[in-house]
Amino acid sequence: MSWNPDQLLTDPDLVAASSIETLLVPRARDIGGFEVRRALPAPKRQMVGPFIFFDQMGPAELLTGERIDVRPHPHIGLGTVTYLYEGAFHHRDSIGSDQVIRPGDVNWMVAGRGVSHSERSPSAEAGGPLHGIQTWIALPAGNEDTTPDFQHFPKDGLPVLEAHGITARLILGTAFGETAPAAIFSETFYLDVSLAPGAAFPLPDNHEDRGLHVTHGSLEVAGETYEAGRMMVFRPGDRISVRAGEQGARFLALGGATLPEPRYIWWNFVSSSPEKIEAAKLDWRRGDWGKGLFELPTGDAAEHIPAPEDGTGRMTPMRAGPREGRKSQ
Repeated sequence: MSWNPDQLLTDPDLVAASSIETLLVPRARDIGGFEVRRALPAPKRQMVGPFIFFDQMGPAELLTGERIDVRPHPHIGLGTVTYLYEGAFHHRDSIGSDQVIRPGDVNWMVAGRGVSHSERSPSAEAGGPLHGIQTWIALPAGNEDTTPDFQHFPKDGLPVLEAHGITARLILGTAFGETAPAAIFSETFYLDVSLAPGAAFPLPDNHEDRGLHVTHGSLEVAGETYEAGRMMVFRPGDRISVRAGEQGARFLALGGATLPEPRYIWWNFVSSSPEKIEAAKLDWRRGDWGKGLFELPTGDAAEHIPAPEDGTGRMTPMRAGPREGRKSQ
């Protein structure tokens, strides 16, 4: 599907209300002195395509001298995508990456068989606004044990689509004939879309799972208005267009192909195998850095986040959605 909104648009007022398969209201979570709103996983919907985790950080105003300090922690079996609207993060990981990310840039870290990383406010930039999104993408079963990798892409290196009050930046994957530069492992799309007041935008219809999360303003879909802080997941195959409200809108559109087998999630670990999660849990708790799955980030090895105690969470098999042929949780 190439970018031609005149040919792709469906009147948002003609979209059936039943096309919205799931409406999610993210839950507030504290991640150590800082509140995030988590849309995925949720009881109604655990995944959208390969997206298994979706956190909105802020918008918030850090006090003068206040910093974000997410200490080193581990991951397996997933890729993390960090995307900021405001503020900055200093990323360091156990494969030697050392990168400050700023608004519009993309950090894509592939955990594979095991990686650790930290995300902190840059040393000279404490205080100020912070607003962004972090997502996890579950890797296909055949790629879960891949070698860890990290890629950074500046804002100017991402494809941008523009027309009729629409500005859409492709963060990851493919959409409307464009391909983002990050090397990914399954069919995926992830777009940052800004709409002028009253402008309409078509969701790509060549992806199985499609959702959107409103971060600014409001959207009108099927005669209803959805304010910032809502995630909608749409029925596959339907032609979907959305329209910005009177103040305009900004949202993340995301989705892709569903994975054929369920994924288990425990703390920061994602895998198709509960046994691999148990092994990763024991390895991190052992703390035998460099001799097992994990090493601490280069230049940030003085501390780390310990694994939660057993019993604080359970490994639940997660699938993309409740449609026929899928297991609903």
